[in-house]
Amino acid sequence: MTRFSTQFLFLNIGHLLDHLAMLIFATVAALFLAEAWNLTYDDLIPYGTAGLVAFGAFALLAGWLGDKWSREGMMSVFFLGIGASTFATGFADTPLQIGAGLLAIGVFAAIYHPVGLAMVVEGRGRTGIPIAVNGIYGNMGVALAALVTGILIDLVGWRAAFFVPGAVSIAVGLAWMLFLRGGPVETPASVAEAKPAVQGEGDPTRAVLIHVFAIIFFTTALGGLVFQSTTFALPEVFDERLSDFAGSATEVGGYAFVTFTAAAFAQLLVGWLVDNYSIRWVFVGVAACQALLFTAMIHADGLLAFFIAVGFMLAVFGQIPINDVLIGRMTKSEWRARAFAARYIVTFAVAATALNLIAWLHEAWGFEALFVVLAVAAAAILCGAFMLPKRV
Repeated sequence: MTRFSTQFLFLNIGHLLDHLAMLIFATVAALFLAEAWNLTYDDLIPYGTAGLVAFGAFALLAGWLGDKWSREGMMSVFFLGIGASTFATGFADTPLQIGAGLLAIGVFAAIYHPVGLAMVVEGRGRTGIPIAVNGIYGNMGVALAALVTGILIDLVGWRAAFFVPGAVSIAVGLAWMLFLRGGPVETPASVAEAKPAVQGEGDPTRAVLIHVFAIIFFTTALGGLVFQSTTFALPEVFDERLSDFAGSATEVGGYAFVTFTAAAFAQLLVGWLVDNYSIRWVFVGVAACQALLFTAMIHADGLLAFFIAVGFMLAVFGQIPINDVLIGRMTKSEWRARAFAARYIVTFAVAATALNLIAWLHEAWGFEALFVVLAVAAAAILCGAFMLPKRV
């Protein structure tokens, strides 16, 4: 394996660990802590809000440091920091203490998207497939968060759900630092094929940049709400709607794992499509699928709910590479990490509201109301996709 491929593997593992660490609490809260601490699910989940705010708020600082100092160095801080903070969260004894731990996880987790994604696309001509592969690893982190957390809760206890991933992250961070001692990584000529930022043109004009980035930020904001709501709430949705055949933490986590894993591979198809066809029409198709499937999920139950959930998670995960490919094509290397940071600030600033939204809607009207809101958000994303320039 070349050093370039090894670096890509480390970046992919980092994406997996990033999303895994951020979603451990979702399964722990749904399947154990609410009952153990004599709280309702709706009372407990807002303690994760500070971590989600930090996930977005610290992205710009992380991107700036990556551009101005060292992207490799920032990845070292990421691996060791998220590992230590995840491990420490396992010692929490109160909701406030676990909230503080989740805040620390969010601070270090914020490093990955602006810095890691800038490294993934650096020097590459066609970025759709690499971003898609990297996205699959991230979504496997989402899937493993539900499965591994459920298994560890049943076999060892909820604290192990934080201890084990934390220790793994620290170990990967030490291996990354040893890898960096081998010197700089050069991009092979075979992957450095030039590709214009906008089809049929060279550098995009200022007007095109403003137009495209306005749409990116609009769809990113709503996409962040959709992504966070679906990934965080799915274990509890399955606990309620699959109760006839998913009675334990391991079983609920298993169904969530299957859903997230199947959905992750949608990114490969979308990555190939955006490398070979108009991003605009790919985006329109993905957003339309989301709107239709969220509508179908409003009153679904049992196995029907499971299969619809697989479908809408395919569409939710399939959207992720689209905006990242647009940013990779439209930006220059020297400010690319900050561009990714701006995108993820928008994503997770809105996503941070998702937990309170879930708690409020679930308490007042149940998950039916949540899926109504998600269907409306997907319809708005569809409108934004239609407004992309035709030549993009």
